[in-house]
Amino acid sequence: MPDVLYEVAGHVATITLNRPERRNALTLPMLDLLAEVVRTADADSDARAILLTGAGEGFCAGLDLVEAAAQGPGAVDALATSYRPERIPIVAMHAADKPIVAAINGAAAGYGVGLALNADIRVMARRARFVPPTRRALVPESGDTYLLPRLAGWERTARFYFLGEEMPAEAALAAGVVSEVVDDGDACRARGAELAAQIAAMPPLAVQAAKRMMRAALTEGYEDHVGRVLLQLLPLFRTADFAEASAAFLQKRSPSFTGR
Repeated sequence: MPDVLYEVAGHVATITLNRPERRNALTLPMLDLLAEVVRTADADSDARAILLTGAGEGFCAGLDLVEAAAQGPGAVDALATSYRPERIPIVAMHAADKPIVAAINGAAAGYGVGLALNADIRVMARRARFVPPTRRALVPESGDTYLLPRLAGWERTARFYFLGEEMPAEAALAAGVVSEVVDDGDACRARGAELAAQIAAMPPLAVQAAKRMMRAALTEGYEDHVGRVLLQLLPLFRTADFAEASAAFLQKRSPSFTGR
């Protein structure tokens, strides 16, 4: 079986990390594959939302340090010299216009924390937890230091990294890092799929435009951003989905959107 599974059903692209025997720890080839699969999902005309989860009991245990150690010290140099943004999964996730739901079905450590944080909506199993990479004498390199202080605040993030405190699911919920906690891994994947299906039922052009504008707002001033949003809004008035939304409202029925 491939280390990353991809399936589209009901306009939802499901990406599953598939090394359950290693708690879905990422090999270096998996990084390339996962980035490619995320870009495939974002370009897939049949997909309107993306669900990311892990097989088995773990979400993602981070980079596979056992495999990296077996390759010898040259593996680190090779990773540094081969760095390309297009090979990095979290870069692909950040650039994706389609919303990403992370179903954090088990522990997320190291790079796994970054994969979870780079999703747009996160639901977490009650026994799952976030484990800081600083415990392994590593810096959080997968966008964590950009995202986690914005989600959880400076001090909670500092305790996570500087003290090595794990963040259990209930603490992640209280800190605003995840929006829902469910009973177990299976329920987590099911709830993630339900949320992705709800996104897929929304008008996709408007949803994707909203995500682009949220991403742009991270680096823009207010007045520049308002002008950019207006330029995104005007074409939406001409879409079939806008006409359908208006007709459904007047006729008191549920709309059916086509993404046109």
